[in-house]
Amino acid sequence: MKDVKQQLLTGERALFKAHDLRIENSTFGDGESPLKESTNIELVQAIFKWKYPLWYSEKVLVNDTIFEEMARSGIWYTSDIQIMNSTFQAPKSFRKSNQIRLKHVHFSNADETLWNCSDIYMSTVEAAGNYFCMNSHNIIVDKLSLVGNYGFDGAKNVEIHDSTLITKDAFWNCENVTIYDSKIVGEYFGWNSSNIKLVNCTIESDQGFCYMDNITLENCVLVNTNLAFEYCTNINAEVNSTIESVKNPISGYIHANHIQKVIADDADIITTNIKISDGQE
Repeated sequence: MKDVKQQLLTGERALFKAHDLRIENSTFGDGESPLKESTNIELVQAIFKWKYPLWYSEKVLVNDTIFEEMARSGIWYTSDIQIMNSTFQAPKSFRKSNQIRLKHVHFSNADETLWNCSDIYMSTVEAAGNYFCMNSHNIIVDKLSLVGNYGFDGAKNVEIHDSTLITKDAFWNCENVTIYDSKIVGEYFGWNSSNIKLVNCTIESDQGFCYMDNITLENCVLVNTNLAFEYCTNINAEVNSTIESVKNPISGYIHANHIQKVIADDADIITTNIKISDGQE
């Protein structure tokens, strides 16, 4: 592997089709697509200042690196990339990429980041931005801090642990999502999704859990949650708190410490298909 050290690299496609390079303490200045079509690249303490740094790349290891604000749309159509101890100021940082590993990464502007990607592993990641992880699949997350609406819209095969998600309209249109030991704050959680399971979680969600199929809550706390479970099927909910109100669930089982109000105002729903129990009964 050849070394590139303390270089200022400028101009369009500065290291086009580079391979077997270790790039250290170097800055990529003005010039689009500096590492397009690259293979087997290691980046250490690098700085990217301009657009499209890693497109159509393979086998990339990134450590202690900064992607500045104009390094937008930075990693598209790329496979087998590992990023550690790094910071992204740029939006739209991943698109149609796969085999992505992120550890100790901060996305200060995560708008439209990780779209249509697959085989993602995240550990100790901070992200602020809307539409994070949209339409991506095969995702494992540990210790994600997300602030931004519409998180994980359209995602499939997701497993999340020990995370804090402040995100309205999160997990819409999803399939096969399991969340453990996490806190979720945001209105309208999970609409139009199926096979969703939350274990040991705290959720604050006005009109959350509606239009869902096969929704499971195990040992969860629902805070400030009303009009929940509207038109949901195959519910299995064990809630260790008060639910402000439940509205027109279709089938399954709901148990809570207390349910302040049950609304059943749709004559088309067969109420014998849903069992609702209150710990204060």
